[in-house]
Formats: sequence, C-alpha cells, structure tokens
Amino acid sequence: MSKSSRYAMFALLYFAQGAILSYFTALNSLYLLRFDLTMSQIGLVGAIGLIPFVLKIFLGMLSDRVNLAGWGYRKPYIVIGLLVQSACLLIVPQINPGSQYGLYALLAFVLMLGMALYDTCTDGYALDTTPLEEQGTIQGFMVGGRALGVVAISAILGVLVEVWGWPTAFYSLAVLSLIPLPLVLQIREKPRKAEQQFSWGAFRAFTKVSVISLAVLGALYSLIINGANQLVNPFLQNQFGITYAAAGFVTTVWGIGVVLGSLAGGRLTDRWGQQPSVIRAMFLSLGAILLLAFTSAAWMVWPLVILFGLAYGFYETVYFALSMSKTDPRIAASMFSILMAVANIGTGIGLALSGTLVDSIGFGLTFMVLAGLNLLAIPLVGLIFGRRQAVSAPLS
Repeated sequence: MSKSSRYAMFALLYFAQGAILSYFTALNSLYLLRFDLTMSQIGLVGAIGLIPFVLKIFLGMLSDRVNLAGWGYRKPYIVIGLLVQSACLLIVPQINPGSQYGLYALLAFVLMLGMALYDTCTDGYALDTTPLEEQGTIQGFMVGGRALGVVAISAILGVLVEVWGWPTAFYSLAVLSLIPLPLVLQIREKPRKAEQQFSWGAFRAFTKVSVISLAVLGALYSLIINGANQLVNPFLQNQFGITYAAAGFVTTVWGIGVVLGSLAGGRLTDRWGQQPSVIRAMFLSLGAILLLAFTSAAWMVWPLVILFGLAYGFYETVYFALSMSKTDPRIAASMFSILMAVANIGTGIGLALSGTLVDSIGFGLTFMVLAGLNLLAIPLVGLIFGRRQAVSAPLS
C-alpha cells in the first residue's frame, strides 16, 4: 500500500466514525423524541451505546494476541467492525424505539460494538506500522478525518431528514461506513517486531497514583463535556423550536469549534506545558457550559455553540496528550484503550446523569451543575503532576 493510500485509509476510517458520531451528537435525541421517549430513556440509550467503548481494552487485547484466520492481527477486525456498523444502520429504520425500546437499545449496543472494534484495531495498526517521524502526520489525518465526518455529515443529515426522511439518512450512513473497505482490504500486515511484544508486567503502570488520577480525570472531563453536548440540540429545540435541519447546522458549527479547539490545543499545550493547559482547559469548559445556561436569545446560539466546541476540542486534545505521555510502549494500545475505556465510563455516566437531571431540574440548572463539576479536576491535576514518570508513547 502506498503512503498516500495509507493516509487516506486512516482518514476514511475516522471519517466513517465521525459520520456516526455526527448522528449521535446532532440527531439521535431528536429522533427518539419523535417516539415520545423521555430524556432519561434517551440518556440510557446513549449510555448503553457507550458500553462497547468501555470494553475496548478486551477488544484491543484480542487483536494484540489473536491472528484471526491468518488474515492478521488488525485487518480482519477492522473489516468485521465496518460490516457490523453498516448492517446495524440498515436495520435501524425497521425498529420502533417507542414500542421496541429494548430492541433499539440492543441495536445501539451492537452498532457501537462494531465501531469500537474497528476503532481499536485502527489505532493498533497505526501503532504497529507508524515510525516516530510520521506519527504527527498520521494523527492529523485520523483526528482530521473524524472531525470532518462530524462537521460535514451533521449538516447533510439534517437536510436528508427534512427532505427525504429518517430512513434515507440511516441508509446513507450505512453506505458511508463501507467507503474505507477497499483500502482496508489492501492491508498486508508484517510480522511483529520484538519491541512490540505484549507484556503483562507492563500493566503495573496502573498502580501509579499519577496514572490512576489521570484515568479519573478522563472520566470526569468526559462526563462533563459529553453530558452537556447531549443536551444542546434538545435544549435549543425546547427553547427556540429549531428544525432538524437547523439542529444539523448547529452541530456543524459545534464541529468547526471542535476542529479549531483541537488544532489550538495541540499548539498551545506545546507552548504552555501540560499542567497549565489542563487548568485552562478546565476553566474554558466551565465557562462555555455555564454560558449555555443563559442562552436567552436566538442570536446567542451560534457564538456560544462554537465556544462550547472550542472547549470540547481543546479539553479532549489536552487529555489525549496527557494519556500518551503516561503510556508504556510495551502495552501502548492496551494501556491507551484502558484510559479511553475509563473516560468512556464517564461519558456513559454523563449521558444518563444529564438526561435525568433535565427531567428533574430543567436544562438551565443542569448546565450549571455540569459546569461546576469541572472544579473537581483541580485536586486531580496535583496528583497527576506531583511526580512526572511519563514515558514516550506511540500514536493512539
């Protein structure tokens, strides 16, 4: 596979992931509200859909250790994940979430299991094959591909729903999921190098206070920003009666903010250092979410949504950089997957918690509570940076 094809493959795999994320961030809540589900039920579906990402560590260990049918350690799992995601999207329109709530929740779990599988193994393949001098380039293609998927598809999905209905949107996502497949099938995996051999002893890194604190910070930041993000479009629909198309464009604006926050986060973290960057990310998140609670006029939506996107992208970039610095190269994929799994536990809690809070106290107070939770990061930062024992980490 040529270098350009390889870069395109990574970008398209993450574009496919971003396309699905665009649905869950922009329209999933609105789709389920059509069937008279409560925000608590919608939050629970979101939490169930995140379970596979909590289980990513086991998917990573499976890929690390099992060469499936002689196809390789990464390629067959990526193919299976893409096919599962596409098949589930074809089935979604056949299910009524109102009368078949459990079946819809199960389908969400299986769909996200497919995504988690190819996401984990794509990271693993990047770790296996990317030399140090190309890691930044590959990361740019991967993160950029996912962000582009969210930004581009969120606007298009809203229009598709308005003009042709929900089934067309789901079928389009199913097709998009298969776009990377021709390039993935060109993968030819090479034998493992000695330094890439899996080591159980390396898991002792998780006994360090700094690593434990980092994992807790991941759960906390994910709980806050994803819990708040789930509420944006329902809040705007409740407050201003926005259409599905408008919801898609709101998420596009949010996605642009995420892209800008991610790009700025990488550069500013290098300039400021990791500890100051975490503190600033925390306060940026606090301010952006708090301001959402005071959105009282339609003109305020656009600047506040893009500000929230900036905060989201910046915080996520800072946390990923921290996680990379703490990762042991002997178990790079597994260790990073564990840190991401803990963060995803936080996301699942945040989705369920934010939905429940809205049903109990309303949108405004819920945004205030989520904003205030950012302050819990302060003691964690002290524990993370009390003793710097980070090691250089491969790409994730």
